[in-house]
Amino acid sequence: MNTAPALPESAPHLASNSLGLAESTIMGVAGTAPVFSISATSATLFAATGALAPASLLYCGLIILGVTLAYAHLNRIDTNAGASYAWVRASFGQTLGFLAGWAVLVASAVFMVSGTIPAATATLALIAPDQINHTNTVTLVAAGWLILVTMVIIKGVKLTSYVQVALTVIEFFIMLAILIGAFVQFAAHPAHALHWHDFALTNFSPHLFATGALTALFFYWGWDVTVNLNEETRDGGWVAGVGSLLAMFIIMALFILFSIATMMVLTDPEIQAANTNVVLAVAEKIFPAPWSYLAILAVMFSTLGTLETSILQFTRTLFAQARDGMLHPRYAHLHARWKTPWVATLVISGFGLLLLFAASGLPSVNEILQDSIDAIGFQASFYYGLACFASAWVVWKHGPHTPLRVVFLLIWPLASGIFLWGIGLYSLPTFNLTSNLFAIGGILIGLLPFWLNRHRRSMIS
Repeated sequence: MNTAPALPESAPHLASNSLGLAESTIMGVAGTAPVFSISATSATLFAATGALAPASLLYCGLIILGVTLAYAHLNRIDTNAGASYAWVRASFGQTLGFLAGWAVLVASAVFMVSGTIPAATATLALIAPDQINHTNTVTLVAAGWLILVTMVIIKGVKLTSYVQVALTVIEFFIMLAILIGAFVQFAAHPAHALHWHDFALTNFSPHLFATGALTALFFYWGWDVTVNLNEETRDGGWVAGVGSLLAMFIIMALFILFSIATMMVLTDPEIQAANTNVVLAVAEKIFPAPWSYLAILAVMFSTLGTLETSILQFTRTLFAQARDGMLHPRYAHLHARWKTPWVATLVISGFGLLLLFAASGLPSVNEILQDSIDAIGFQASFYYGLACFASAWVVWKHGPHTPLRVVFLLIWPLASGIFLWGIGLYSLPTFNLTSNLFAIGGILIGLLPFWLNRHRRSMIS
């Protein structure tokens, strides 16, 4: 991998030195939407793995940690807002690089759209519970949140980081209160007793491990927004990478501890009855109303936080690809004052609003949005895996081959990449037609704009 040449002075430059290590770390934590992920996905994970849920989160976290090590290494070599797009392109050529970036765009867009409705329902649960099942009301509130978040992001990454810090800190302290309450009240008489041998890898069959990893991958996806913001981070070549590693350690601890707390507090029927409201179900058994409603507030803040990071990840990747001429240059336009890719931000927000209002009139669109979440795991596996292969290739080709570099920057990322691609392929037969269309078709359709823009570049030259 060759380090990318310095950008010419005429190239658009994002607002540099806007974020520090603390803000970068918080962005990474918020990108995974801890409370939202736990609340929405825990019941599925427990149904698939039972008492092995904490172990599934641990082992999947170690796999994603290999991806994080690869990202931190590549980020030091090439500090580029395009992240996996730029690194894969430098190692394996334009086509794979473009598709890696395109997978980020598709996954971010799908999750951004899917995240607006939970934010709206959580809001209505607090202020107007009688409206929570009214589709039009939910759609309007969701659109309002999307517009508000878009305005904040366009106003600049510094303001965005302030909002993100506030949301994440409140979310974190609510989670901490629930965790402390769970261990204090239920440690002596847990609904499920957890033993150290439950973490043994020998407890898993290959099928059970793969099933758990598929679900756990949804928990961890999104931390990599830190490296998409590297050009806007002070000493971004180092700080963005360190921030992503710190974020990964924090969210691994949160996910594993909360899965243990859930097992302590809730019985199997209670977990399944909670469905996508596991955090609220745990809180209600610990705290009396109205204090238990803080869990709803945490879900709302978590969803808004990850909605914000999804837009950031989408727009920075789109900006980097447009700046390189891989997509139309219009998407690289920056606001003259705030130095944000405002055109790219309006594009994804407009797309989100379009699908939201379509969903309010067409029930099948709601089903498409729900099914599309399954495809995020496949797309994340695809571009995470490519970045892992790029890191291993760089170390193998350029050295030095010291033991630490070989283990942490070659073997670990390579094993993570192989596993993620294997999990992605394993998941395809389990998806329905809609999920497969989003998973495979969402990536392959990127070949069309890739070809059109290559044709446009050849015509210009």
